[in-house]
Amino acid sequence: QVRERLKQQVVEMKEKFPGFRPGLAILQVGNRDDSNLYINMKLKAAAEIGISANHIKLPNTATEADVLKCIASLNGDPAVHGFIVQLPLDSDKPINTEKITNAVAPEKDVDGLSSINAGKLSRGDLGDCFIPCTPKGCMELIRQTGIQVAGKRAVVVGRSKIVGAPMHDLLLWNHATVTTCHSKTSTLAEEVGKADILVVAAGKAEMVKGEWIKPGAIVIDCGINHVPDSTKASGKRVVGDVAYNTAKEKASYITPVPGGVGPMTVAMLMQSTVESAQRFLEKFQPGKWNIQYTQLTLKMPVPSDIEISQSCIPKPIDQVAKEVGLLPDEVELYGQTKAKVHLSALKRLKNQPDGKYVVVTGITPTPLGEGKSTTTVGLVQALGAHLHQNVFACVRQPSQGPTFGIKGGAAGGGYCQVVPMEEFNLHLTGDIHAITAANNLVAAAVDARIFHELTQTDQALYNRLVPSVNGVRKFSDIQIRRLQKLGINKTDPMALTKEEINLFVRLDIDPGTITWQRVLDTNDRFLRKITIGQSPTEKGFSRTAQFDITVSSEIMAVLALSDGLDDMKKRLGRMVVASSKRGEPVTTDDLGVTGALAVLMKDAVKPNLMQTLEGTPVFVHAGPFANIAHGNSSVLADKIALKLVGKEGFVVTEAGFGADIGMEKFFNIKCRYSGLRPHVVVLVATVRALKMHGGGPAVTAGVPLPKEYMEENLQLLAKGCSNLNKQIQNARMFGVPVIVAVNAFKTDTKAELALVVQLAKEAGAFDAVECTHWAEGGKGAVALAQAVQRASQTPSNFRFLYNVELPVIDKIRLIAQQIYGASDIELLPEAQEKVTLYTKQGFGNLPICMAKTHLSLSHDPERKGAPAGFILPIRDIRASVGAGFLYPLVGTMSTMPGLPTRPCFYDIDLDPASGEVNGLF
Repeated sequence: QVRERLKQQVVEMKEKFPGFRPGLAILQVGNRDDSNLYINMKLKAAAEIGISANHIKLPNTATEADVLKCIASLNGDPAVHGFIVQLPLDSDKPINTEKITNAVAPEKDVDGLSSINAGKLSRGDLGDCFIPCTPKGCMELIRQTGIQVAGKRAVVVGRSKIVGAPMHDLLLWNHATVTTCHSKTSTLAEEVGKADILVVAAGKAEMVKGEWIKPGAIVIDCGINHVPDSTKASGKRVVGDVAYNTAKEKASYITPVPGGVGPMTVAMLMQSTVESAQRFLEKFQPGKWNIQYTQLTLKMPVPSDIEISQSCIPKPIDQVAKEVGLLPDEVELYGQTKAKVHLSALKRLKNQPDGKYVVVTGITPTPLGEGKSTTTVGLVQALGAHLHQNVFACVRQPSQGPTFGIKGGAAGGGYCQVVPMEEFNLHLTGDIHAITAANNLVAAAVDARIFHELTQTDQALYNRLVPSVNGVRKFSDIQIRRLQKLGINKTDPMALTKEEINLFVRLDIDPGTITWQRVLDTNDRFLRKITIGQSPTEKGFSRTAQFDITVSSEIMAVLALSDGLDDMKKRLGRMVVASSKRGEPVTTDDLGVTGALAVLMKDAVKPNLMQTLEGTPVFVHAGPFANIAHGNSSVLADKIALKLVGKEGFVVTEAGFGADIGMEKFFNIKCRYSGLRPHVVVLVATVRALKMHGGGPAVTAGVPLPKEYMEENLQLLAKGCSNLNKQIQNARMFGVPVIVAVNAFKTDTKAELALVVQLAKEAGAFDAVECTHWAEGGKGAVALAQAVQRASQTPSNFRFLYNVELPVIDKIRLIAQQIYGASDIELLPEAQEKVTLYTKQGFGNLPICMAKTHLSLSHDPERKGAPAGFILPIRDIRASVGAGFLYPLVGTMSTMPGLPTRPCFYDIDLDPASGEVNGLF
């Protein structure tokens, strides 16, 4: 009856809260046969009722610390509502059982064994505790007789913490007059004879005789004992603590052994688990975060970004992690305000439905930027703190180069920031430093390999690559892969022929084809072209090389596009660093460095958790360039966030530069590899940028805006909306609804803002909204958030622009014509040669990542608006094979920025007394 009732209750829960199931965890230490039997009974009962049961089995070598760590994880798991530790603990190590049972969170202690639950029971707080399952089952059996417990004389034989003592309390608080007896009670038969209700849990076979029992008494026998019986195959039979055959003649009701109390104990465990799940549902809505938002104190005029950031007291990051449903062992704290999230979270949540996926992009910007980061943060603050939706922002980690150079920080701005901004903009958790180390290890390996091949014979190289250790030579795993790639199916180093040794040891790198450069996360123009190998120890081997900025490294793009540690390792191994003199690609795997790169990157692959000014969660992870790479934050951060927010929640991510660059790559590269499908595009526009596109004077960083941008000019603005129209068309080309966010500045007039909204809607935007989030925080983006909610409910007919199977030239042409408005493309000789080479090398089916200026839809940064009919010149094409794309170079660009005359670092300082960073923009 109990099981059927519980089964119906679980069905009702699922109907009310789709996707929800009561969760039971059973922790076992060791491998006792009796424990295995009991656990299987519990698992079977849970499955029958519809409870999601998880059996965690630790070896008998587990220590107390191991068990406590596992308990802490289960305590923090919101999917676990009931949690028991199977006793006894079968470990070779000393473990304090009471310490273990008390470590279980009282609200999940469905066995009722913790001191807190025992204490509540002893003082009569029956509605606010869990009762041990055997006494609870006994009480249910007594109720089933229909006899009123109140006023009856009850006797409990046994005083254990699991049965006897709680049974006494339970009968007492149900108004029986209770006597507890035990094996030392001298008048046991006399006391038993007084009992209207008799519960026996003494652990002694047939200790209570039938003739002791009061006629008509209710007898509950909790004992399980084995006595010899030659008639049984096992030589023994199970009996209770009561002599059943004689007792049943006197009792009105009696429980058999086996088959009486045992099944009820299991049923009560299930009932307590369902009760715990119901309490959880009363307190928390499944899929709805119980999150504490941070109240903003707005000031006018708006203070500097660093002042706003430092006036905010962020929540402890472990609190943020708990609020969004991360478990303690999934979070690796880096101080109080940032943490890394383990990829095990994604594995745990794999069956959860994804939330709504929103990408923030922009029109073709001025050099000052139009506020995509600020809008991203403002939107999530509005959705979370003001509309109470589960929402995550996923943004790129900024490079320190621009931070100390001309651009300054990239944490958003005004009252829409990721905080603390100095942590965000500086080292964060060291991911960029890890990429620098990994990238430069590859660069060192390339030049070292060329040097060693130039200065050693085949046999000398072989002896060093496969050395004899204690008289034994053995190939490493990565060397076995190289042999297999060469078609040499041998594993014994002594079995290779001279020809095979030559193939194995010589990569024959052509120095003129090396594409792998050293990197540094600092703007340093004097490293754009250097000569390496000038020391006499390099024996005359020198070559011209260069440094790039770290975020342009292919390893950064690999990090951003990987969907796990294994995928990242494979991508790292596929990276092509040069071609051999035979024209074959030379990879990092050929260099033998893949495993080392994975080790250097093992922590960087974990997304970084931070928060906004209003306390909404943010993942900061990866920061690839938006020209020679795809300019989007990591796939892993998006995937984890989409699971955490749940089906009705939102993940808002940002694509670098304008929609023609970052958004196009987000769709054609990132979404292609991740398998994720976007629901909404938010296109950020400003009056300032649109006036520039209408023919306004040049906008230059560090120079005051010309008067045309400070005064109302509707004609100039309307003309510039051609760029807005084109970018709306670009987004709609992918089948996704577009919301235009008009990022309002104090110099904009109402008429100008209204005109942009009107023209955006006429151009096909789902909606267009004026936003004041920079000055008002999430409050200023509520209308935008509501528009995003509405758009996310419409069908998304997402589609890619091109099929990767098309020839390289055709894919480039499609992007140029459809997205940029070109009439055709022109491949310069070097680019044509690369098309032939990469197609021959098997890379022709990779997506295309166009590297062009972000200041125009065309290749010419001076051509504003929506130019059309131009020929797009392709100067060269390069391959990021590990990341998984080809990048055509349109025009010239530097991957190592320089410092301006007055860099940002002039304004950055540290207060030695407080340790605070001052002046960081």
